[in-house]
Amino acid sequence: MTETRSRGRLEEHLAGLVEERTEANERFFTLEADRIARLCHLMAERFARGARLLAVGATGQGRSDARHVAVEFVHPVIVGKRALPAMGITREGGALPSQLALVAEAEDMVIACDGAEETAEAIGEARRRGCLTIAFEPSGAEWELEPPTDDPFVRQELSETLYHVLWELVHVFFDHRGLLAGREAGSLHDAGGSSFLYPFLAEQDRDLEGVVADVRASVLMKAQETAGLRAQTVSEAASELVSGAELLRSVFESGGTVLALGNGGSATDAMDAVADFRAAPQGFPHRRALDLTEDSAILTALANDIGPNVLFARQIIAYGRVGDAVLALSTSGNSANIVEALAEARRRGLHTIAMVGYDGGRVAEERLADHVVVARSEHIPRIQEAHATAYHALRELVELADGGRATSGEGAAGVVAQSPSHAA
Repeated sequence: MTETRSRGRLEEHLAGLVEERTEANERFFTLEADRIARLCHLMAERFARGARLLAVGATGQGRSDARHVAVEFVHPVIVGKRALPAMGITREGGALPSQLALVAEAEDMVIACDGAEETAEAIGEARRRGCLTIAFEPSGAEWELEPPTDDPFVRQELSETLYHVLWELVHVFFDHRGLLAGREAGSLHDAGGSSFLYPFLAEQDRDLEGVVADVRASVLMKAQETAGLRAQTVSEAASELVSGAELLRSVFESGGTVLALGNGGSATDAMDAVADFRAAPQGFPHRRALDLTEDSAILTALANDIGPNVLFARQIIAYGRVGDAVLALSTSGNSANIVEALAEARRRGLHTIAMVGYDGGRVAEERLADHVVVARSEHIPRIQEAHATAYHALRELVELADGGRATSGEGAAGVVAQSPSHAA
C-alpha cells in the first residue's frame, strides 16, 4: 500500500509538471508570436547576405543548447531546405567574449543560450561588433525573449521550442525572395511538399505584413502542437518515467552512473541530461553521469576505423559497469548505433532507459530497453521538445523517488566508489 501511494504521488507530480508547462507555453508564445515572426524575417535577411549564426553558452545546459542550435541550422531535416551557417561557441574554447572577438563579424547573429555573466559579456562584445543579438535571459541583447516562468527546466524547454521555431520559419522568407533586402522577387508559388511545415503560407513577395501574419499564426500552431505532444508523452509514459526514476535512484545510491547517448539533436539532449544530473540549476544533489557524445576524438576514431554503428557500444564496453544505467535518446527509435548500444548494455548487466519518437521504432517494438518513453510524432523538433520535458521530469522524480522532496543539497552518490569494471 505504501508503494502504491508513493507511485501515485510521483504520477501526480508529473501531472503538475505538464500543467505548468502548458500554461507557460501558451503565455509565452501568445505574447511573443509577432516578435518571433519579425525576428525570422531579420534573420533571413542576414543569412541571405552571408551572415552566420553564433550560439553561445557558458553553463553545461547552455552548452547543450548552443550545440543544438548549430546542428539544427547546419543539418536541416526539412526536405529541400538549405543548410544555414551556424556554430556553437562554448567554454571549451576559452572565455566567450574573447572567442567572439576573434570569430564574430558585423553581419553575424549571436544568440545567448543561458543567463551566465560570461554569456552576457559575450553579448556585449557581439553588439560592439555590430552583430544582431538574441537572448532567452536578460543579457543586454537587442532581442530578449524571456520565458514567463522561474522554473529553469521549463525556461529551457520553452527556449528550445523557440529556437526550433526560428530555424523552421526563417526558411519561409527564403521562399519570398522579394521580401529580403537586396534580392529580386521570384515567381509566385505555393509551399509545395513543405506545406505541412508552413501552414497558411503561399508566395507573397510584395506583402511583408501578410507573410509576417502567416508566420505568426504558424508560430502559435507549432507551440500548440508542442504543448499537446508534451502532455501526451508524459501522460502515456507516466508509469515508465516513475519506474525509471526509481531505478536511477537505486543506481545512484549504489554508487552507479548513468551513461547518456544520442545522435545529432538527440546528442545535445544527452549533453543536457548529463548536465542536469551533474549540476541541476535547481541545486539538486549531484549525480554521477557520463556523456558518451562528448569526446570527438573517440567518436571520430571509432567512426573512421570501425564504423558509426559502434560509436556508443564500444564506449559502453570501456566505461559501463554492472549496475550502471544507459539513457538513450533517438527520434526514430531505429538508429543502428542506439540499437547496438542498448544490446551491449544489456549483455553487460546495465539497466536501460530509452526515449524515442515516431511509433517507437525497433527500440519500442522489440522492447530493447527496460523502460521506453515514446513521443508519438513524426516531426523531429516536436519529438525533441517532448523528450526534453521527459528527461527533465525524470531528473526531478529521481529526487522524489525515496519519498523526499526535490530540493537542493549535496548528494552522497557523488562520492561513493563504484564497483570494479566489468570485463571487456
